[in-house]
Amino acid sequence: MNIFVGSLPFNVEEADLREYFEEYGEVSSVKIITDKFTGRSKGFGFVEMPSDEFAQKAIDELNGAKIDGRAIVVNKSEPKPEGERKSFNRNGGNNRGGFNRERDNSRSRY
Repeated sequence: MNIFVGSLPFNVEEADLREYFEEYGEVSSVKIITDKFTGRSKGFGFVEMPSDEFAQKAIDELNGAKIDGRAIVVNKSEPKPEGERKSFNRNGGNNRGGFNRERDNSRSRY
């Protein structure tokens, strides 16, 4: 089962997160998401556990647990359906083309 872990303190590393979850069973993988420019943690990640039973127990017991004084959020990760990601628009955000819009000359300011 793939598990989402949010509200992580920025100093938590993948090895630390693996240790927390290994108390509940085998952990296949751990990935803390980082900013691609700075390399700094974004404060969330994913843990993969092969046993759904152990994964659910980890979710139940770790959701709301405190790490370095912060209550973490732990729940089953659901994949985003295709097409739900927002596209990046380089034209200023409104898909109207931005700079080359034709001007309405029927109304003049002068």
